[in-house]
Amino acid sequence: MIRSSETKRLLQRYHRDGDAQAREELIVQWIPLVRSIARRYAGRRERFDDLFQVGMIGLIKAVDRFDPDRGFEFSTYATPTVLGEIKRHFRDCTAVVRVPRTLQELGLRVHRQSEALTASLGHSPTVREIAESLSLDEESVLEALAANRSYRVESLSVLEASDDEASAVPVSLGTDEPGFTQAEDRALLIDGFRALDERERRVVMLRHGFGLTQDEIARRVGCSQMHVSRVLAQANRKLERALANAEERVAA
Repeated sequence: MIRSSETKRLLQRYHRDGDAQAREELIVQWIPLVRSIARRYAGRRERFDDLFQVGMIGLIKAVDRFDPDRGFEFSTYATPTVLGEIKRHFRDCTAVVRVPRTLQELGLRVHRQSEALTASLGHSPTVREIAESLSLDEESVLEALAANRSYRVESLSVLEASDDEASAVPVSLGTDEPGFTQAEDRALLIDGFRALDERERRVVMLRHGFGLTQDEIARRVGCSQMHVSRVLAQANRKLERALANAEERVAA
């Protein structure tokens, strides 16, 4: 179990005093977090060992860039940094069709903007809405969306086979059992939901469980949309902290 007080002490020694030994101790101390995250993503076209090495780069970046004077827990910074490094590796190194770097970056911008618009509009945005929000033409957005799809590929056997043969192909292929991941996610969410009060739990369930918009939630719970937005933001922060702590316990 990683102690928060020990982490803070080592971070202060490294960032304030330039203690290289404290930096090494921090990296070793947080290796279980990297191992846990890498294990979760292993098998998706990449081996565990490769993802572990990529995750370690993310951990080193987190140790070097974290500011202990800002008052945040290191885990809330390290976890998304390691995850981001692994996801960047998938984006840059595992595409089925090699995509130019500029188009990769545009695809990432379009993907993030699409998620932001979905949250604000309450529905999946159209190509025109994405293009207007990014000051792009629709053709560029379509090209970016096509680039994002290069990370997935259909089996050529399915394309060439008859209907009867094609229907049998998925049966012959090994697949990940979604129940295992869902069980892990449910276990983590139990810890997360314990950190929320009754109103926060209800708002989170209505938003993410039932897919209601903030305006619809406001009418359900009897408050303003702005208040729903604040409750969601506060609940998300609590969930991030609780899930990060749960990840630490799993990694320990």
